[in-house]
Amino acid sequence: MDRTERFYRIDALLRERGVVPLAAFLEELEVSRATFKRDLEYLRDRLHAPIEWDRTARGYRLAPPAPAPDAAPRYALPGLWLNEAEIRALLALRELLEKVHPGLLGPHVEPLIDRARALLGGGGGASSEVARRVRILHAPRREVRSAEFGTICEALLARRRVRVVHYSRARDETLERTLSPQRLVHYRENWYLDAWCHLRNGLRSFALDCVRRAAMVDEPAREVADFTLDRDLGAGYGIFAGGGRPRTARLRFSEAQARWVADEIWHSRQESAFDSRGRYVLKVPYTDSRELVMNVLKYGAEVEVLGPPALRAEVAKALRAASALYGAGPDAGAGSDSGFGPPAPTVLDP
Repeated sequence: MDRTERFYRIDALLRERGVVPLAAFLEELEVSRATFKRDLEYLRDRLHAPIEWDRTARGYRLAPPAPAPDAAPRYALPGLWLNEAEIRALLALRELLEKVHPGLLGPHVEPLIDRARALLGGGGGASSEVARRVRILHAPRREVRSAEFGTICEALLARRRVRVVHYSRARDETLERTLSPQRLVHYRENWYLDAWCHLRNGLRSFALDCVRRAAMVDEPAREVADFTLDRDLGAGYGIFAGGGRPRTARLRFSEAQARWVADEIWHSRQESAFDSRGRYVLKVPYTDSRELVMNVLKYGAEVEVLGPPALRAEVAKALRAASALYGAGPDAGAGSDSGFGPPAPTVLDP
């Protein structure tokens, strides 16, 4: 058994038998005398276990609790113990969290990480190896203030309202709102909060990087059923999910691009099929077209919007506007006089 399992077994033997001779510990744990002494020292010094030697009974026992009736127990093992492999995995996970979002979750998990390191005697080989052997490349993301993130998490779990100062990029305005937080959403490397907005009297999704200040309010949060959240905020496409009449986009990808797109999940309720020419036809529901249009545009000539007509026209308009930036003539675009010639063709293998 590993070290953490021995700690738990030592505690169990003391509670079951009252007094346990050294020989019984060595036989039960299958360790040397020196190893047991090190375990005993750790339990006493690090976990404050009141283990003492009873000269009369010739064995170890747990000292009786403090006489004061209201005194809290000086020592108790946690209800859940992790073995050494699990603890090393936890330390490795911490390294991954720091790579995905540096500093964001660290303050919240650091006490647990410190305890895990202590249980390993300070060893952190697995976590340092992760830093060397795992490379994480980020898509563009927006930073969230740790203090505001912590306040919102606390309000979310405590089921309390939170008062925020929120900046809207779409309207270029800052408003103070009182929210009843419902759930956190991590989407494409950014954090969002699904909440009941008491200012607008409805469900909204808020980008947490736009929260300038946050303070928990001593009022219970308004509860919204999961069904309602999914219906109102999860029916559309991407983070722009709420509001509007649900529609279905029909996209047709070229035969070459189909080899990649066919393995992607764009929406939980998507439908797809290959046509007779090997092209990939994808159907996805949406209510707000903004994010869907952005995703379509990145495929350029490798995708065609088959419908609805309004979505096709919206994508065509965006393509014409983009094309106008690269037209002929010295005034065609901001980069036309930069001194750079046309770029060489590049082949990317996703």
